[in-house]
Amino acid sequence: MSRTLILTRHAKSSWDDPLQPDHARPLNKRGRTAARALGGWLETQGYLPQELLCSSAARTRETWARMRLLPQEQRYEDSLYLAGPDTLLQVLHTAQAATVMLIAHNPGIATLASLLASTTPKHPRFFDYPTGATTVFQFDQATWGDVRFGTGQVIDFIVPKEIDT
Repeated sequence: MSRTLILTRHAKSSWDDPLQPDHARPLNKRGRTAARALGGWLETQGYLPQELLCSSAARTRETWARMRLLPQEQRYEDSLYLAGPDTLLQVLHTAQAATVMLIAHNPGIATLASLLASTTPKHPRFFDYPTGATTVFQFDQATWGDVRFGTGQVIDFIVPKEIDT
């Protein structure tokens, strides 16, 4: 059985309140629009997560909420907040559903995307992974615990600016 991973960096966050703790920062107007557009794009493409793994930060949670997708299982993990690629992969190893969405932060999520890909896409924004960047991977492994770096086939990559809204 193949596995599908939808790997998304949170949408653009607000810096309006410089005293607000980083973990509590919400999305700005552009981020809210981008998150809705990403959700619509995922639905149109048929990339519907059955399980969500999401950083506990406000901006990742709001990105998810504004996508308006409804998986059966949703987990908000403190360990995904500003996590490096090894931690992100460890959490992914605990997933159960065939199609999983993971929403987290740079630089860890950009590094994870490049490490998971057996061949990286030619897209000019793949390696810097801007806000809202989303990669869809296919894995041939039987379980998420079997997924290793370099084993993911990139089947799609998009940034919010490319989505017609």
